[in-house]
Amino acid sequence: MKEEMTSADVAALVAELSCGELSIIDAKVGKIYQPLEDEIRLNLFVFGKGRMDFVIQAGKRAHLSQYKSQNPKIPQSFPMLLRKHIMSSRIVSIKQYDFDRIIEIGFIRGGVETVLVAELFARGNIVLIDKQRRIILPMNPVTFKGRRIRSGEVYSYPEAQISPLDVTEEQMLSVFKSSDSDVVRTIATRFNLGGLLSEEVCYRAGINKNLPVFEVGSEEISLLLRAMKETFLPLRTGKLDPYIIKKTEGDSSKSIDVVPIEMEVYRDFPKVHFPSFNQALDEYFGKREAAAINEQIGAVRKEKVNLLERRLKQQEEAVDKYGKEAAKQTAIAETIYANYQMIEDLLKILSSAREKGYSWDQIKSIIKAAKDSVPAAKSILGIDSATGILTLELMGMKINIDVTKTVPQNAQVYYEKSKKLTKKQEGALRSIEETKLAMQKKEKPVAKKGAIRIKKHWYDKFRWFVSSDGFLVIGGRDADTNEEIFVKYMEKRDIVLHTQTPGAPLTVIKTGGEEVPPNTIEEAARFVVSYSSIWKSGQFSADCYWVNPDQVSKTPESGEYIKKGSFIIRGERNYLRDVPVGVAIGIEMGEETRVIGGPVSAISKTGSYVLELVPGKFNQNDIAKKIYRKYVETIGDPSLVKQIASPDKIAMMLPPGESDLKT
Repeated sequence: MKEEMTSADVAALVAELSCGELSIIDAKVGKIYQPLEDEIRLNLFVFGKGRMDFVIQAGKRAHLSQYKSQNPKIPQSFPMLLRKHIMSSRIVSIKQYDFDRIIEIGFIRGGVETVLVAELFARGNIVLIDKQRRIILPMNPVTFKGRRIRSGEVYSYPEAQISPLDVTEEQMLSVFKSSDSDVVRTIATRFNLGGLLSEEVCYRAGINKNLPVFEVGSEEISLLLRAMKETFLPLRTGKLDPYIIKKTEGDSSKSIDVVPIEMEVYRDFPKVHFPSFNQALDEYFGKREAAAINEQIGAVRKEKVNLLERRLKQQEEAVDKYGKEAAKQTAIAETIYANYQMIEDLLKILSSAREKGYSWDQIKSIIKAAKDSVPAAKSILGIDSATGILTLELMGMKINIDVTKTVPQNAQVYYEKSKKLTKKQEGALRSIEETKLAMQKKEKPVAKKGAIRIKKHWYDKFRWFVSSDGFLVIGGRDADTNEEIFVKYMEKRDIVLHTQTPGAPLTVIKTGGEEVPPNTIEEAARFVVSYSSIWKSGQFSADCYWVNPDQVSKTPESGEYIKKGSFIIRGERNYLRDVPVGVAIGIEMGEETRVIGGPVSAISKTGSYVLELVPGKFNQNDIAKKIYRKYVETIGDPSLVKQIASPDKIAMMLPPGESDLKT
């Protein structure tokens, strides 16, 4: 079975993802996960297509995938650091390096360019590098001969091979002259093709693949070159024919390979064709790997259940043991009291003998001699000379008596032991209940009660808030949404706001034809200032202005150019000076239950659990999690909070740049 992609596979995949229907260019990067040690998943939002996962498994594969695998509840350090650098960025390029099993994905966020390098060859890696090709972060820091894949180092490629797409007759002749192997191995190693594709070239050329290279002449070179060009022509033209090859075994068949082009070596094999190579890869690799991950997680869960069963058995045994031992200690204490007078007499005798100067050995001899004549002496089994502990046999029990203590004090020692054991038994019983509860959660996940249906609104895609006076205010999140507001949602009766400095959302107060109170304009001013580059730069106030919609234009002056998301304001502007920044996050629990964000005065009016933000040191991801944890602590219902105010939903309401909670 095929376990990793070939260079031809990479070329075909990159061709599909760089243009056409499956293109991921301009896709926005969401969260990044690492379900396996060598695999990451990038959640992408592709305009017009929705969300999808892009999977990269170092040394093996890369493709879009519809098959979901369960991600770790606590992300590892590598995906968390990737989120820090490329989350919310846009993909600007995807390309293959030099017909090698290397994919480079370019990102841009806030003008900063980064590249994720996916090495799909053996002992491959996943490496994030900056514009100067300096390594920001590798999945696995390693050192090879001539290559160091470590943070701070300049990323260098493995030794380059000759591309079969561009090879000339002279190059092929030179390769064969320098080889001492056979034809198929020479092609596989020197042209970066691997065994199967090399066999395909030999098959099409009509040349024995095991022919020694010293027997290869110019005629064979011409045939091999022609066969190589013919084999990989579909990669140049984009006319792929992807399919999975099946192998029949008895009454069933299994998938053994996936290829992007027609292969003569598989002419007689059963095949399953796909409309795209990406889909074929996902069906071949993605389905299998996702099933393996989920099976692995299931095995871990089963193991956890087995551990809980073993723990329960040990706890039940402990409860039984503590109970029996406590009862025994109580019985000894009661036996001491039942033989109170006899024990007291023995203690007096021993104390008197010691006062007269008798040694313990002498006392033992006296007791031994008196056993036949003194009934009480018969119960003495022995005396420990070092500790002065007297061992008695009373009512079938061995009882240790400390000769330095009174009878009640000796009994109390056993009562105390019984109390401690009873407490241990009670603790074990509580542990049993906890273990049983944990087992119930593993076996029967608790059904979510009272699931809240979150309403969707047309303005959810934008930044928005409802003013204290009940007016909806919307603002763009980026150049695309700025344009959309201008084209689709800005009406003549609305009010438009912007900051004096660039880098602010196009903000519109939806008036509905009603007169807008000064308080709403002031809140909208705080909104446009807070969700602009002012916040990102760490400033605490700025100037802004408002105008009428007919003053906003996309038509530049002659010879000028306006970039996407920008506008020209003409006519008189109504300035609001030194407007302070200020954002609050809250939970609305009225007609709708949802997380809301915006100016403090507006959020405080309609929201509960309001938290104020100021420019600070935490990025959006971190501050969103911080707010989420506070809500969980305050509300006390994690499932409810996750429905209405998950970290993702909170992040949608946060200003750009770094923030902190106001103390």
